[in-house]
Amino acid sequence: MAHLLSFRVYLSAETQNVSPESFKRIQKTRKPFSPGKRGPVTPTRKPQNLNLEVSPHRAVSAVRLMRIEYGGAFADLLNEKGKGSGSNEMSYVERTIGFRTRDLDDRDLRLVTDVVGGTIRWRRYLDHLIGSICHNERTFRNMEPLLLQILRIGFYEIIKLDMPPYAVVDENVRLAKVALRPGAGDFVNGILRKLVSLKEKDALPLPKVEGDDRAQARALATLHSHPVWMVRRWVKYLGLDEATKLMTWNNNDPGFSLRANTGKDITRSDLVERLNDLKVPHELSLHLEDFVRIKTGLQNVVQAGLLKEGICSVQDESAGLVVSVVKPEPGERIMDACAAPGGKTLFMASCLKGQGMIYAMDVNEGRLRILGETAKSHQVDGLITTIHSDLRAFAETKEVQYDKVLLDAPCSGLGVLSKRADLRWNRKLEDMEELTKLQDEFIDSASKLVKPGGFLIYSTCSIDPEENQGRVEAFLLRHPEFSVDPVDRFVPSSFVTPQGFFLSNPVKHSLDGAFAARLVRAL
Repeated sequence: MAHLLSFRVYLSAETQNVSPESFKRIQKTRKPFSPGKRGPVTPTRKPQNLNLEVSPHRAVSAVRLMRIEYGGAFADLLNEKGKGSGSNEMSYVERTIGFRTRDLDDRDLRLVTDVVGGTIRWRRYLDHLIGSICHNERTFRNMEPLLLQILRIGFYEIIKLDMPPYAVVDENVRLAKVALRPGAGDFVNGILRKLVSLKEKDALPLPKVEGDDRAQARALATLHSHPVWMVRRWVKYLGLDEATKLMTWNNNDPGFSLRANTGKDITRSDLVERLNDLKVPHELSLHLEDFVRIKTGLQNVVQAGLLKEGICSVQDESAGLVVSVVKPEPGERIMDACAAPGGKTLFMASCLKGQGMIYAMDVNEGRLRILGETAKSHQVDGLITTIHSDLRAFAETKEVQYDKVLLDAPCSGLGVLSKRADLRWNRKLEDMEELTKLQDEFIDSASKLVKPGGFLIYSTCSIDPEENQGRVEAFLLRHPEFSVDPVDRFVPSSFVTPQGFFLSNPVKHSLDGAFAARLVRAL
């Protein structure tokens, strides 16, 4: 249940119920800023309006950013439909802003991924520059959503992608004029040209890290584009230098790992051979024998059908190392208490060598159904039993115990911010207190399902001490029948904390941040 990547790059109308009309409602309820002649915020145009002059990747990116920020869609980085998602995306563009461009080609798809992911990561930084150049806080705050997204795209392309300024200005001005009105295009033109001038003079209006702790945190939050509360928390726990390195990591393009599906008798050598055929650059994992790292070419892997055929899964090595902490053995009965989307479930099932059972529980029935379908393609469905239930209710009513219980707890996801670009903006400081209470409830419930002599593995995809060792230490005070089983027998020593827990550090290990504690119940 921890925040994991789902297999999507491009969100389509088929995968997210975010209505185009919702954007129209947003625009109507916000006080619109209309440079030049005021017109309707969302133009009314007939369907099937083809415009071959507007840049496809910018139109799609603008609409996608609208959906993510205002419609609740996720900024996921991989799409199981691969190339076919382009037509779905363009259909959504047409229904949202009233026209469609030419179809997206592979280069456009890559640009959409780069622009959307980067614009989301650097949102606070970009907004600071936009607001500064506007010279009017009210103008910026009242800016209509689509106009703001177009400006963010232009700023990101000029500042971070170093695209030719004349092309960026021309294309984004054209998009604003067609999607909004001529006055909006004139406004975009003026703002972007001012940005180009400031960049050429090396005079971007950026804050200096000075003053008291609060002022320094605000400046760092702008320069590295993270929420202020997050910066202050990391400086407190990690120190300024490590916090800065962590934010730099979060803003880099993420790499991915592929796990060869040994449950289908696919070896890592088999997977490497397929990657060589696809000309996808890769390197072997240093920590797990079934894993391969890739930095580019993931879309090629998707389009070639390797995921759909069950040849491999996209799974970060940090998640694989959590399974190493579990150490599933043939014949065991293992409860995966918050299983969806199921990456760890599938890996554990492949470790059973055809003997034993993984009980995959989740409160989301739809995600469990997808897990069951994926298990069939991986040929491990005979080793997985899905249970649709809330863990807390199940533990209260069922008198059943397991050899091992994995609780991949609901968490902040602060260890996966490089992949989940939008997550930093969807978390608040108040969430942390609520999450720790929920984690306490879940670990107490999970402990009831562990047989005497059995093991409880508590894991998160967070790097926050309060969600990790803080929750385990509090649990052990409430449950003296459990004790720490050090993980040094299961993972490399560089991942082992002084308390005997597993912790992957994004900066140190170049992996997602994750935590796991292995606890044994007394006989």
